[in-house]
Amino acid sequence: MIKRAKRFHFDLQEGIPLSTRLEDVNFQVVDTEATGFNVQKEDRMIELAAVPVRKLQVEKEKAYQTYVNPDREIPDKIVRLTGIQDRDVQSAPNAYQVINRFSNITEENAVTCLIGHHIQFDITLMKCELSREGYKFVKPRAVDTVSLLRYLFPTEGGKDLMDYAAMLGTKVFERHTALGDTLTTAYLFCEAIRMIQERGHGTWGDLLQVTAVKSRMFY
Repeated sequence: MIKRAKRFHFDLQEGIPLSTRLEDVNFQVVDTEATGFNVQKEDRMIELAAVPVRKLQVEKEKAYQTYVNPDREIPDKIVRLTGIQDRDVQSAPNAYQVINRFSNITEENAVTCLIGHHIQFDITLMKCELSREGYKFVKPRAVDTVSLLRYLFPTEGGKDLMDYAAMLGTKVFERHTALGDTLTTAYLFCEAIRMIQERGHGTWGDLLQVTAVKSRMFY
């Protein structure tokens, strides 16, 4: 008898008309940190953070952050990069518990779409963690700020998150922490949306169209 994998999916808002104004779409910005970049094999999640964006305003007071127990030692290079040490994650929840809580938060916030900078990395990391628990992950609706910024600045490819924030004059938070990168991305996203609105792209359908370039990385 073939045993089918359980399915895990984010309960995002469906049926949003493409004509919906971007101010009326609820977004959830997310970022993760891991023990390394080879997440499809040995590397594991060590931190997840998220913050809602409503009416194109970052709801910083509702930000969610947690460390994640990766059930392995954190390499020295990652400790130096993120500041996260083994003692920080020792009593933290496991990845499944964290992803499940994050999924509940997106439902509570009536989120239509996830947002992230290189978000395919975060989605792939969640997919791999859930796969270890026997779940088949249904890829959620997501928009990558990289695609949005490439539309706005087609000749400025390859810049770091902080470089883009400096270009747009948006708030900057601690780099290479999930919470810091989430907040930096959220403010950057809101400003980028205002910029596409100035170009006449003010609807949910417009956002999907200008970010239609798919990332070739990870997923």
